[in-house]
Amino acid sequence: MGELMALSAAGCFGITHFVSGLAARRAPGMVVSLYAQLGGTAIAIIAALLWQHGPATISAVGWGALSGAGTGVGVAFLYRAMSSGAFSVVVPISDVGAVAIPVLIGLTVLGEHPGWTGLLGIVVALPAIWLISAGPATTGHVTGPSAVRDSLIAGVGFAVQFLGMTRIPLSAGLWPVVVSRVVSVLVIMSLVLATVSNRRMPAGWGCAAAGAGAIGSVAIILYWIATHQQLMAVATVLAALYPAIPVLLALIFLRERVNRRQTAGLLGAATAIALLALP
Repeated sequence: MGELMALSAAGCFGITHFVSGLAARRAPGMVVSLYAQLGGTAIAIIAALLWQHGPATISAVGWGALSGAGTGVGVAFLYRAMSSGAFSVVVPISDVGAVAIPVLIGLTVLGEHPGWTGLLGIVVALPAIWLISAGPATTGHVTGPSAVRDSLIAGVGFAVQFLGMTRIPLSAGLWPVVVSRVVSVLVIMSLVLATVSNRRMPAGWGCAAAGAGAIGSVAIILYWIATHQQLMAVATVLAALYPAIPVLLALIFLRERVNRRQTAGLLGAATAIALLALP
């Protein structure tokens, strides 16, 4: 069940990034991310009202706030890296960082011990994520040290998002998740006010971004549940396979071609899923 939850989270994360990416072609990326997080906050509040559990502890709320700060930093620095560097470089760096850090902490600090098939699945998944995210090689667009640094920071931010969420007990309910969404909004809003002069968003795409953010909140909730039904390292790897979804959606709806690297990555992802699903 945990594997299914994590894969469902990957599907939702992938849809979120696909729709947000389309919106970012028509409005500043930071503004798109703000609309997305506002939509995500709204759906998290609704879900929290429906999820009847005991009161959240101060510790759970604190972990939620830390997770939200990671979300805000991850989104902000990823968009900044994408504005100055090649997508085929900065996106895979942030993706692999986001999954490698939680996996290492799970294996070395938390004492998680997946079976040999699980370890093999993790080993296969990391290069698969890189290959899927990398896309076609780019020419004429140099990725400088600042873009690489920003993508590394984004990866750390997303890793903090994942790690913080895993420390929230199910008994705390969803209010810590609401806190995480609110904190992410505050972080991104401060960055928008400080760095973005043109904050206009076409109405239709604003709604699309908010809807994508709502799906993103569903993704983080599914991931949170998965980590309590599965080893965190395994759940994180499965959820981090989400780059496959935008690739497939672009293939179907935008008629984009899948290159050899992405094909190899998709095959690797399928292999990793099969290995991680084995008992």
